[in-house]
Amino acid sequence: MNAVVSLKHNFSMLLLKLFVVLACFHECLSDPQVHHKGYMLTGRATGDFVPKITPTASPQPFLPLLAPSPLSTFTNSTSPKLSGLCMLNFTAAQSLISITSIDCWAAFAPLLANVICCPQLHATLVILVGQLSKETGVLALNRTLAKPCLSDIEQVLAGQGAGDGLNQICSIHSSNLTEASCPVKDVDEFENMVNSFELLASCEKIDPVKECCDQVCQGAISDAATRLALKASDPLSMDGPHVLPQHTTRINDCKTVVLRWLASKLDPYHAKEVLRRLTNCNVNKVCPLVFPNMKHVANSCGNGISDQTACCDAMNSYVSHLQKQTLITNLQALDCATSLGLKLQKYNITKDIYSLCHISLKDFSLQVGSQESGCLLPSLPSDATLDKFSGISFICDLNDNIPAQWPSLSLLPASSCNKTIRIPALPAATNAQSGLNTEYIVVYLLVAYSMATMMLL
Repeated sequence: MNAVVSLKHNFSMLLLKLFVVLACFHECLSDPQVHHKGYMLTGRATGDFVPKITPTASPQPFLPLLAPSPLSTFTNSTSPKLSGLCMLNFTAAQSLISITSIDCWAAFAPLLANVICCPQLHATLVILVGQLSKETGVLALNRTLAKPCLSDIEQVLAGQGAGDGLNQICSIHSSNLTEASCPVKDVDEFENMVNSFELLASCEKIDPVKECCDQVCQGAISDAATRLALKASDPLSMDGPHVLPQHTTRINDCKTVVLRWLASKLDPYHAKEVLRRLTNCNVNKVCPLVFPNMKHVANSCGNGISDQTACCDAMNSYVSHLQKQTLITNLQALDCATSLGLKLQKYNITKDIYSLCHISLKDFSLQVGSQESGCLLPSLPSDATLDKFSGISFICDLNDNIPAQWPSLSLLPASSCNKTIRIPALPAATNAQSGLNTEYIVVYLLVAYSMATMMLL
């Protein structure tokens, strides 16, 4: 539905949105201090008297100093310098590598890291090792080869346009290619220890919505991983509420081995879909934003609100710093709104300042246009796309103006499967199936930045 709806935007509307984006880029890049510190594409107006709030983990500037010419294509690639030691078959996985390089494209990788880039990169590592196991009979690389293979993967992706430093952005280490602490890595031993037929049947086809609640595949993976981990553990120490941390780590490492086995039984694209859907269940459970110090909001809004303007100025200033961090999904925005509301309530802010200051879910994500154009990514797995003339694009919800819900005991969900009950009085245009998404447009980032840069020269 999203793709169909996006086609309804006529050409003049697209030009108007591009103009707004360009104007915003021009404004942001015209101030070198703002560019140096990292910035949002648009922000709320704040008074000079409002102190600056710096997040504890301040995001770095995400736009390159030089953009490609709008007259050139975006498909230039370079030949990677490989170690010659890695056995991973990059040629057979070329389609997968291409998707990953686009999802983690250049300087936009940090923006898409949490929702698109890192889940896709992790899936790629699992699939590459899993596919190799069909030749080697081993579901892991040895520690000697893991380091050069990880370097080769980064080189191959960078050669096709992916950003530098993906290992740091996505917290990837050479141990992600080994068995780590899992005591089982041989395929034959694996299949003798677990019910491989039941495992494959549970995970071969995954409903991206039902799996996050029913956890059929996730349960099968956990059972298999626990069986593998038991080889190196006392069975009694792996049961009950007091599982030791090292056992939890071992089970998680064995889950990676299980995923590699699954990837070896599926074609790379099918494996990618399964892995992304599994990861997506965890992605939507957690708000990825870092909440900086909120004492200024507490001083302006706590203990009753004597000055509504001062309170909303402080709140808008605070939210503008959140908008500098990353793109998030609509379900993550729900969690972020709840998390921030609960933190504010601890500062004795009892009144619903979300409604008072007109804070919406879009205000928690990176802004890509002018006012009321925060981008919320879809909650279901998605990938960026590359057009050799237009640049990188991804599906972005710019139209939902769902108010952020001030948390209360009656509205807090029992689980992530009940998120829809947290949205009161949705607009009539809201998609009834998802409870969140209305109309999507495709946002073209690189071409907008290229044109904005040309305007500044």
